[in-house]
Amino acid sequence: MASKPVLTLEDAKRIAAAAESEAQHNGWRVVIAIVDDGGHLLYLQRGHDTQYGSVETAICKAHAAVAFQRPTKASEDAVMSGRLIHLALPGVIPAEGGVPLEIDGTTVGGLGISGVRSFQDGQVAAAGAAALIRN
Repeated sequence: MASKPVLTLEDAKRIAAAAESEAQHNGWRVVIAIVDDGGHLLYLQRGHDTQYGSVETAICKAHAAVAFQRPTKASEDAVMSGRLIHLALPGVIPAEGGVPLEIDGTTVGGLGISGVRSFQDGQVAAAGAAALIRN
């Protein structure tokens, strides 16, 4: 029987804590969304003073990172370079801040950050994803 690594709620909380720490260090208000490998919401965090429009955006970024198994920055870069076909792909969000979460080379989920400028969302996402290290 085959087995694969999974993203646990404990993992999601550790990732969110690292992302939140990075955001707070910079004074940024963000929404943090973490989805499992099927794109289903596992964890969501929004500070009371973060714009509510960022909730769905963060979820969409996390979902897109899992669906395409690459950071959402890849689609942002493609669109910015004129490859507009990315705008027609279902579920694509061409804005940095969504990253796949991997364990041992297997995509186990996605992290989406929204609330500040695209590259800042990406910075927070990178900090969160770096916390996914298993003992």
